[in-house]
Amino acid sequence: MQVLVVSFGSVEGAQLWLQQTGCTFQMLLDPQRKIYRSFGLGSSYLKVMKFGCLLQYSEFCVYLNKIIQLYIYLCVQLGGDFLLDDTGKVLLSHPSKNPLDRPSLMDVLQALLLFVSVWQFTK
Repeated sequence: MQVLVVSFGSVEGAQLWLQQTGCTFQMLLDPQRKIYRSFGLGSSYLKVMKFGCLLQYSEFCVYLNKIIQLYIYLCVQLGGDFLLDDTGKVLLSHPSKNPLDRPSLMDVLQALLLFVSVWQFTK
């Protein structure tokens, strides 16, 4: 099992983001947003620039004690969380309704447990 961060930015922007956030996961660049579109993800300035989203970003910056550079044209993209098996079958699909919308840990674990139980049954 591995975690993969997918970004559609530039190599320089991705390296800067990894450095600024301290993220240690592997990153895949998708500049044409083929993966992004294949999962049906969209963008919305109004959803991203809501008070709650900006407040959480501010709290994150205070927690890290630094400002993370934001590029407005990238900020309006709505991401998501997806869990795929080793064949590419989608086990969990959670396209975000806003930047704060993430699946619960229980949802992710349930999808993993279901996958493991089915995998063991077929072995």
